[in-house]
Amino acid sequence: MEDQATVRIYYESRLAKIHLKTEEKELLDAEVEAITEGEESTAKEKAKAKWTQIEAIVGHRDRLATVAADIVEHLEKRLETLKGKAMIVAMSRRIAVELFEQIAILRPDWVGNGLMEGSMKVVMSTSSSDDTSWQRHHTSKEDRKRLAMRFKGPDDSLQLVIVRDMWLTGFDVPCLHTMYVDKPMRGHNLMQAIARVNRVFGDKPGGLVVDYIGIASDLKRALVDYTEGGGQGKPTLDQSEVVALLEEKHEVVAQMFGVFDFRRYFSADTREKLTVILEAAEHVLGLERGKDRFVAEVTALSKAFALAVPHPRALELKDEVGFFQAVKARLVKFEPGDGSRSDAEIEQAIRQIVDRAVVSEGIIDVFDAAGIKKPDISILSDDFLEEIKGMQKKNLAVELLKKLLGEEVKTRGKHNRIQSRKFSEMLEWAIKRYQNNLLTAAQVIEELIGLAREIRQADDEAERSGLSFDELAFYDALADNGSAKAVLGDDRLRELARVLVEQVRQNTAIDWTIKESVQAKLRVLVKRILNRYGYPPDQQKLATDNVLKQAELFAEDWSV
Repeated sequence: MEDQATVRIYYESRLAKIHLKTEEKELLDAEVEAITEGEESTAKEKAKAKWTQIEAIVGHRDRLATVAADIVEHLEKRLETLKGKAMIVAMSRRIAVELFEQIAILRPDWVGNGLMEGSMKVVMSTSSSDDTSWQRHHTSKEDRKRLAMRFKGPDDSLQLVIVRDMWLTGFDVPCLHTMYVDKPMRGHNLMQAIARVNRVFGDKPGGLVVDYIGIASDLKRALVDYTEGGGQGKPTLDQSEVVALLEEKHEVVAQMFGVFDFRRYFSADTREKLTVILEAAEHVLGLERGKDRFVAEVTALSKAFALAVPHPRALELKDEVGFFQAVKARLVKFEPGDGSRSDAEIEQAIRQIVDRAVVSEGIIDVFDAAGIKKPDISILSDDFLEEIKGMQKKNLAVELLKKLLGEEVKTRGKHNRIQSRKFSEMLEWAIKRYQNNLLTAAQVIEELIGLAREIRQADDEAERSGLSFDELAFYDALADNGSAKAVLGDDRLRELARVLVEQVRQNTAIDWTIKESVQAKLRVLVKRILNRYGYPPDQQKLATDNVLKQAELFAEDWSV
């Protein structure tokens, strides 16, 4: 776990009570004794008879109906908040088939017609002598391979498998997060089985073993062997521990709001709900390191919540956890990038907050959430910048500007290395002073708007310069040295940029960026051109490096 090679396994006991009349038990014991009576009965035969007795009790139709109903309810609540797969471990093939039938009665839509259909399957060996009702579960070796591929696929509809022995060892399904155990197991077999749910997968917070038959004492005994073999620590944690963690993290997040009454969200109308989310985000951004602290704590809270479901206490906190995730999603949405992580957070928040329509309406669009009415206009236009400046929620305005300008700078970094570096440094400097409380929200908004206008001015100057897109990037690479412009003058420096673009383009092969010989040839070529134009000798090495690094950004386009 410390190496992030596995995730923690949690244990939940949901023992299915067995109602067995005393007279029935005595009769059953007598029948078993009769079967094993005689000197020829071996210890193995007696053990097999005992197993048959237990199997008859565990596999009683009434008990299996109860277990099936509980699994369906439990699993559906799990899947509401935690994407992935589940496995049921049955004591015998007969019980596996019966469990399938009981679940199918409750959820007929889980049963598919063919191998590649349905969200529930029994995976076991069968023979021609088996009961006819079992034949629907017959699979060849190739069929089981195809089922394995389906079960391992996070996006495949196959979400639940029922097994007896198959797939309990040497079968890795990283997205498997829940195992329902209804089979006595011991020692290494038990340790290997529960390890099916401890594989790392995406944001999977941990695995859960749900015990219907009472394996707790066997787990403890298996742990003795495990630790004697060199391992350390508990293989599982009781689910009560994660519920305690859930309550702790919920208290931490709730206390961050202080006097801000976020619970009015749950009784508000549609318009007010969106306002509460925005005000909550504004409140968090106003705290010292509020955004980082809030995101970290809600992430921990979300993981604890996903593991605790469907515990009653987790369901009690469901709506508030969903609200916190919605606020977090709003804050994370302001981060530059592809947005995939925040989109996932939004989806989870939508699933968990009761009023789904309101949440999806309220947190999907970054401009709507920030109170901006014109999402289609240029972010560098005066109208847009004035609208940002006039926002009442200043902290949200800062986050929005930081995101938008960060993406502008990042886009330029793909084409103009020097210009991107300059604007990136200006952006970082302004944000750093804001984070260190040297600038108020209003002051940093002024600075960021000034940076936006400087970016726009750079674009206007580029148009007036008469240089092409590539030539301007080379010009900036050469002008990065202040003395070069003074020595050569602006016109000659532009001419030098044009010549370098033409010569470098003509002397680059498709894979020149990975061929040292071609790079060396280009370096000599650039230095000769710089000498010919009288570029300051003491700055030629830096200029050459800048030109070649800039050329690497154009490598893909130039090789077409």
